[in-house]
Amino acid sequence: MKFRKFKELVNLSQEEICRDFLAENRDRIRVKKDQTVVKNLVKIFDATLSISSRKGFQAMSVRDLSRETGLSMGALYSYFKGKEQLLDMIQRHGLRILMRVLLSEIEKGRDPWEKLVRAVETHIYLSEVMRPWFYFGYMEAKNLGRDERKRAIERELYTEGLLVEILQAGREEGRFRPVDPTLTAAVLKAILQDWYLKTWKYQKRAVSVEDYARFVIGMMESFLLPSGK
Repeated sequence: MKFRKFKELVNLSQEEICRDFLAENRDRIRVKKDQTVVKNLVKIFDATLSISSRKGFQAMSVRDLSRETGLSMGALYSYFKGKEQLLDMIQRHGLRILMRVLLSEIEKGRDPWEKLVRAVETHIYLSEVMRPWFYFGYMEAKNLGRDERKRAIERELYTEGLLVEILQAGREEGRFRPVDPTLTAAVLKAILQDWYLKTWKYQKRAVSVEDYARFVIGMMESFLLPSGK
């Protein structure tokens, strides 16, 4: 699938992300007008991701967020109780979007190879559309408390687990070579992450998101598919 077509099918503008978040968390937000909530959530999430990319989430204060968004601290606390809840909001919702879109695309695959292609392509394209969210989730995981870090690791392993299931099915059906599904999934996940963690490298080499997706799929094809299949 072309990246432009993917963006048309999966509308994930910041406003759509925030509308989706509001639908999932209406009972936690003490502001009645949905239009106001969506507008301010866009400000809050954009500012949090921007400040965190410059100085780190742990170093960011609610006062910093107030200055960046133009919202009073009282107004900010209408959306979250404190920084830890804000962090949880961003991470949980980013993962929810990833899993919803990823699972939907994987289910369209008719066989293990097509499912794997869809999983790889969708992950790369989604990380391009939501690059700040993906980068934030990866970089801030190391600064979490023990319980939060454990949940972050579980989320990481869950996405790898989807790849493992596809690889195991392909191996059992004789579609893939008898490679280690767990190790292959771990290496593939690292390759997928490289796209949004090393943006500068691919921009410098004029590698587009479609170029990268095609390369990763071609590499998996050479590694997994027996000759002539």
